[in-house]
Formats: sequence, structure tokens, C-alpha cells
Amino acid sequence: MESDSRPRDPRLLVLGAGPAQLGLLEAARRRDLWVAVVDREPAAPGFRFADRRCILSTEDEPAIERLVAALEIDGLIAPGTDWPVAVAARLAERAGLPHPISPQTAVLATNKLRQRQRLAETGVPQPRSWIVGSEDAPPAIDGPVVVKAPDRQGQKGLSYVADASGLGAAIETARGAARSGLALVEELVDGPEVTVVGFSIDGAFTALTVTDRVTAPPPAFGVALAHVWPSLAGGEDVAVDVAEAAVSALGIANGPSYTQLRIGPDGPQVIEVAARLGGGHDAELVQAVLGVDLNALALAAALGNELVLSQHKPLVGGAVTRFLVAPPGLLERVEVPEGEHVRIYREPGFVFKPLRRGADRAGAVLVTGSSREDALERAERVAAGVRFHVREEPAEFEAREPGTRFELREESQRGVETREPGSR
Repeated sequence: MESDSRPRDPRLLVLGAGPAQLGLLEAARRRDLWVAVVDREPAAPGFRFADRRCILSTEDEPAIERLVAALEIDGLIAPGTDWPVAVAARLAERAGLPHPISPQTAVLATNKLRQRQRLAETGVPQPRSWIVGSEDAPPAIDGPVVVKAPDRQGQKGLSYVADASGLGAAIETARGAARSGLALVEELVDGPEVTVVGFSIDGAFTALTVTDRVTAPPPAFGVALAHVWPSLAGGEDVAVDVAEAAVSALGIANGPSYTQLRIGPDGPQVIEVAARLGGGHDAELVQAVLGVDLNALALAAALGNELVLSQHKPLVGGAVTRFLVAPPGLLERVEVPEGEHVRIYREPGFVFKPLRRGADRAGAVLVTGSSREDALERAERVAAGVRFHVREEPAEFEAREPGTRFELREESQRGVETREPGSR
């Protein structure tokens, strides 16, 4: 019997099925890619786009490596979250698959300690910082600092410290959350925060958007409430130059990058760089502003396809991604305005807790306008039209983990079955 020599559709493995991965998963579905998706949460919203749903941790590298072989995967991608970026890079190298970044670059992009060291070696502006281990005394600080778990993301182990009196407790919180047992203490740069979303091809970096990152106050310090374009922070050209220098220093020669900076009295300083798509629907904002399909470019990079960044210019005067925060309690239903670009992350039965981390957000609105002010006004109108109907938490919920899902109705089975290529 002769074998079938016809080429098959590419098979992609996506690490993560949460809100941060939705845009890329939608883009993969539009391109009719066969997609396997890994996430440990069975109710993760991205599973509805999966041809194969793989319920395991995105950090379980041995199990994911077995999947790569068993499913004959052609490319891996970890959009929106940091640690799996390194997992994808290592597995791609071992499997001989194309990948936009090397495992060495992935380490620099996912470990804040290694990243700080590399940026210091190359002279990229960044805040003063201190590494604190179990035998180290807290550093002497003379102003506000941010204390982080250097190998975590999503505000896990993160604290804002106004003065030395709260530093010891914050360090212990960060060390307890860190895989390494270390804490990273960073001077808080006084100034607005911006995000530079870029894409690199063969070492040539292109900044696509510079947005103002509007964040929540403590106790949800660092959680983004909105991304607003164009930025009004000032020094945009210098911020782009610093972001480009940081991306180059880490060795990100191909693929997307996401650089957070604060514009301080001495100019832009790098807070962190990620070698991935931003987790706040940044790719969709780029497409709304410029018409550049950043999700499609990221997919091409993951599969080793030719990378071509088309000429682009702004199509609108302003754009806003505005995140939604639901009142605490048991979600019963959501009312959403018709005809608007609104994402709701959770299904009925989900228990919302007070906002502390990015994962506590309930959804997002993406709008454009004739100007920045017009887009902001429209974003607020649309957000005000989203109604979360929640029931106050019964006492028996108190001991449950945040985000626990309770069944109010039969769970939808979309995304649970395995669909073979061409069966959609």
C-alpha cells in the first residue's frame, strides 16, 4: 500500500488557555491550524478553540515533551505568560522544531534576576535593585520600592513598600512565592508607566505601539486596568530606543516583544522585557491601531514561516483596552452591550474575589476612537454597559481558593472533544 504523501496541515501546541491566550487562539482558528492547547484548568476559556485539549500544567516540561512527539507537533508558542516561554524554547530545540528565540534568550526573558544582570552588563537604563536571599539582611532603602518574586509573574509575590518598616514582610512574601527562594527589591521609579509592543525580524526591531499602562493602586499594585494609545507620558522616541536596546541585549532577534518602562526624571527605565505577546490583548490593540496582525506574525514565527512586517500607519486617532472588574461573589450571568468588542473571561459558577492580581480581572473592552479622549470616553461607556450579576459569597465559599468554579448548570462541552484536521 502506498503511503499518503500529501502535506498535512501544520500542528501547533499552545501553552496556556487563559484570557491572555484568547487572541492568538482565535487567530489560529481563523487560519484553520490544528491546535493542541495545554492548561491545568479544565474550564479555561481558550479550550473552546482547541482541537486537542491537554489538561496539565504549562510548567510540566516532561509531559509536554511527550505530547510534542505523540501529536507530531510542528511548532510551539507560549503567548501571554512568562515561564512557559522558556519551556517552549527548550522543547523546540530538543525536538528540532523552528522557534523564534533560543533557550538562552528565553532564560533571560523569563528570569528577572538574569534579566537585570544582562541589562546592567549592556548599560540599558533600569531601576536600582537588590537580590535578597535567606541569609541576607534587607537593603537600606530611602524611598518606595517594589519587591518581587524574580521567577514569577502576574503579581504573584509582588508588594509595594512605602518605607523600610514594611520591607522585611514583603521580602518574605516574595521569597515564599519564588521558585528560587530569592527576592528582588527594586527602586520604584517616579513617573508614568508605558508599554512598547514590538516585533523583530532577523535582529531588526520595529516598535508598533507605545501605550500608557494605567494600573491599580495597592493592594492590587501593578495590575493593569487599561492600555491607552497614543501615550501621553512623553519621551516616546527615547522609550522606543531604550526598549530596542533591551530587546537586543536579551538576544530577541525574531518574534514579538513586550517591554514595560517607567518614564522617570532621568528618562525611561526598563521594568521588564518579555519575549512574547503581551497578556493584555496587546496584539489586538496593535491590529486595531495599525492594521498589523501581530497574532498572525507570532504564529508564523512559531511555525518557522517567513516573517514579513507590512508597511503600516495609524488607522484611528485613539484606542483603549479597558479591563473589567466584577464585584466579588458567585457569577450568575453577564449582560454585554451588542455590537461592541467585549471579552468576558469567566462562565456562570465562577467565584470572583476582590482585585489583587491580573487573574482576578473579569474581562476586557477594546474600543477605538477619533482621538485618545474619544476612545477613553467610549471605553468607559461600553464598560458601564457590562453588567455582572453576582450572588454574594456564602460563608461556605470562604475557605475555597480564589476562582473556584461552582456548577450552576451543565458545563458546555465545546473544546473537550478531539477534532481531526478538516473535521470542523
